[in-house]
Amino acid sequence: MSLSALPKAYVGLPIQEAGLELLRGKVDFKIWDKEGAPPREEVLASLKDAEGFLSGLFVRVDDELLDAAPKLKIVSNYAVGYDNIDVPAVTKRGICVTNTPDVLTPATADLAFALILSSARRVIEANAFLRSGDWKVWGPELLVGREVTGSTLGIIGFGKIGQAVAKRARGFDMNVLYFDAERRSEAEQALGARYASLDELLKGSDFVTLHCNLTEQTKNIIGEKELRMMKETAILINTARGPLVDQAALYRACSEKWIWGAGLDVFVKEPVPLDEPLLTLPNVTTLPHIGSASRVARDGMARKAASNLLSALTGEKPQDLVNPEVWKA
Repeated sequence: MSLSALPKAYVGLPIQEAGLELLRGKVDFKIWDKEGAPPREEVLASLKDAEGFLSGLFVRVDDELLDAAPKLKIVSNYAVGYDNIDVPAVTKRGICVTNTPDVLTPATADLAFALILSSARRVIEANAFLRSGDWKVWGPELLVGREVTGSTLGIIGFGKIGQAVAKRARGFDMNVLYFDAERRSEAEQALGARYASLDELLKGSDFVTLHCNLTEQTKNIIGEKELRMMKETAILINTARGPLVDQAALYRACSEKWIWGAGLDVFVKEPVPLDEPLLTLPNVTTLPHIGSASRVARDGMARKAASNLLSALTGEKPQDLVNPEVWKA
């Protein structure tokens, strides 16, 4: 089949070969193969004749973009979250939205627990201390941190990733509290977790880890009020979305010692500006949004995003449809 007869698509980020190989010979696609998000004008121009858009998390899919893409049938997001997409606007036009759930759950849960451990035991701070030549002598109070084993873990958002974190917590004999929009009785029983109100969770947890979606309701779910509820010895972990946390309030909380510290993989602005105050604090462990950055997870995300795109373009219902109401069998 000639390229002219194939459905057209724009791949807005350099996804792994594991995904691209599913599209070759079946989709006439153009790809943004450079680092970082493509310029807005590049995206709009590339979608002029496209039926499919494989989107990166940092491309805003809104009415402006949709107006520039009159033939669009699907927005396939290379991520679990889809807060970059105006789903009601896309749905109103009968366009499919898909995401990449499940395949990155273990990797993200692993990283959340890595941040729990590294923040509690001051791993990055200790590494810098050694490499700078400041380690002259061992002492009983040298870089003393917090205990993880037997402590209380509060999980905000008890979906698949939150539950995977709870599963890992069992290996450390942690007491697990969770807060979610709905009770998850089966998971409670299987994982030994207990449902708590948000206030109860914040007041009673030694570690608070965020695993909820970013919505209008959850934006700044952790602000000054919530941080002041936490123990002075508590640590906040965020591997979900940056805007779940009021960063200015978190800076004050960590610098003024309302809480022990924080471990962050996500920020309100990404990439993080170097003048971000949180980067100056030794009790804040920071990473560059690498929650899903394992080979298995990223290849799986690429395959899912490509498969969802291909399904919609060939008349099949995508597996990971976020807005099923648009699909007419």
